[in-house]
Amino acid sequence: MHNNTWKRLPMADCVRDLVATARGDRKASLVILNVRLVNVLSGEIVPEMSIAVQGPRIAYVGKDVSHTIGEGTVVIDAGGKYAAPGLLDGHCHIESTQLTATEFARAVLPLGTTGGFFDAHEISNVLGLPGLRFMLEEARTTPLAAYMQVASCVPSTHPGLETTGAYIGPEEVAEALSWGPDMIGLGEVMNFPGVVYGDDKMIGEIEATLRAGKYADGHFTWSSGDWRLPVYAASGIDGDHECVSAEDVIERVRLGMYAKMRQGSAWHDVAATIKAHTEGGLDTRRMILVTDDRSSESLMNEGHMNFVVRHAIAQGVKPVTAFQMATINTAERFGVARDIGAIAPGLCADIILLDGNLADVNVTMTIAAGQVVAEEGRMTAEWEPYAIPPEAYGTVKLGRPIEERDLVIAAPQTDGTVEVRAIGVVENHVETKEMWVNVPVEDSALRVTPESGLCKMAVFERHGQGGGHALGIVAGIGFEEPAAIAMTVAHDSHNVTVIGNDDRLMAQAGNRVAEMQGGVVMLTRTGRTEFPLPVGGLMSDQPFETVASQSEAVSQALIQSGCLLNNAFMTLSLLALVVIPELRLSDKGLVRISADGIEIVPLFRS
Repeated sequence: MHNNTWKRLPMADCVRDLVATARGDRKASLVILNVRLVNVLSGEIVPEMSIAVQGPRIAYVGKDVSHTIGEGTVVIDAGGKYAAPGLLDGHCHIESTQLTATEFARAVLPLGTTGGFFDAHEISNVLGLPGLRFMLEEARTTPLAAYMQVASCVPSTHPGLETTGAYIGPEEVAEALSWGPDMIGLGEVMNFPGVVYGDDKMIGEIEATLRAGKYADGHFTWSSGDWRLPVYAASGIDGDHECVSAEDVIERVRLGMYAKMRQGSAWHDVAATIKAHTEGGLDTRRMILVTDDRSSESLMNEGHMNFVVRHAIAQGVKPVTAFQMATINTAERFGVARDIGAIAPGLCADIILLDGNLADVNVTMTIAAGQVVAEEGRMTAEWEPYAIPPEAYGTVKLGRPIEERDLVIAAPQTDGTVEVRAIGVVENHVETKEMWVNVPVEDSALRVTPESGLCKMAVFERHGQGGGHALGIVAGIGFEEPAAIAMTVAHDSHNVTVIGNDDRLMAQAGNRVAEMQGGVVMLTRTGRTEFPLPVGGLMSDQPFETVASQSEAVSQALIQSGCLLNNAFMTLSLLALVVIPELRLSDKGLVRISADGIEIVPLFRS
């Protein structure tokens, strides 16, 4: 059932009231006087404007709205502040914030985000459609214009490469897209080789999406000049956030795709990709700003879409253009520009007021669905808490405790050194590098110490489907002492992943995270830091402020152990994601992603 607190009514249900209000025969519920209107439709700033709202939608925009003001009208004198449409996130995984949808809304509404397009494929990989359903239902109770996408890749590729907790195919996609107009489309199609080479499951999911009149999002990580990008686009996938260079943006826009430029916590791609516009001169109509993955501590310390828009402006984008890339462009991409994305008669009254220079994106008030929900950085609106279903808890099923012997990597020789294939971490980027490193061998096993600069990595299947595990080597973590970190946030299958340079600490951390039924555990010989995430092993059920503090504690523990990577935890959480080049580790083994496809490769040279 929909929660009607915010009354996001369809336009057809509002026409009579809106027209009567615009004439002045019915008085507005809310009026905002004296704004400098950021008109993303015309690309200009219009001074001395006012806005009249009736219920959830805008009735009138003009110089004089006095005829709409009545005794019961709430009047806000903006005093010349900028008024812009609420910001939209064009590609976001709420689970990556470790927040529930309710707490995510509480975190981002004061920052000016009033809506977004959310791909809940993290919880879907753990719980399948029931997980997606409860995320959708919870999001509906918030003031956000929250549009959900059904996960396209559960698993992200196929069961031969990883073990996940559920399966979603064409039939499941069709079912989920029938749940309502806020089920907007198909989430990022990460199995891009499957699309290009005609995999029945992937093609079937796209067909089900298009037949439902919905939109398919992409995830293509082969190079922008690869001949297969047009093949991918031919499937009907017309939006992609895996752009890391200006060339990536240019090629996608030229093919009719929407290029999504990402500024997450650990993926900093806007500075490079925005050059397609600032240096290449491309029209920005099909360019969108997104966050993809942003941690709760980043929301607390930097912001959300307000931060991304501000950053784009700092790269040389005109302020109004940057706002377009986070509002109307996003709404048009998903076919909902008659509802959100601009300030104009008939649209939902999702409005933000901004003080000072527009380039500073200093949000002082957020109005969602015609109601003031946040002022001066704080929520003013409240709503009844959503009851998370019991089945979202207790999802970590290892089968048996992890033992030190499970972390021993057998070598093909008894002593000396051996060349090993290693995952090379790249700071502030989603990709990794395939490296070859020399590792000492003692008693027929690899010996990894803090002095080596290397770590072991282990992925343990945790969905109760056999309990297998695989081991690998990671370079670039930076631990300077015996240390281990274990997590159930390990995109996208979210198996228990342990990284460290001490087998005893690794086993202890892995077992503790299983006892907690999800979360993060950081261990050294002198300290322990815990971050419980009991909802699917992905999200906390605590308030935003608590979650941000716990997330920050993990970051500090990593730093104190010598891991100085920016937003290190988020970077580490992607080391099991087997659809992004070049090398990853799943519970099935080392997975290499190259121009030739995705395959399991041996740890040692054959």
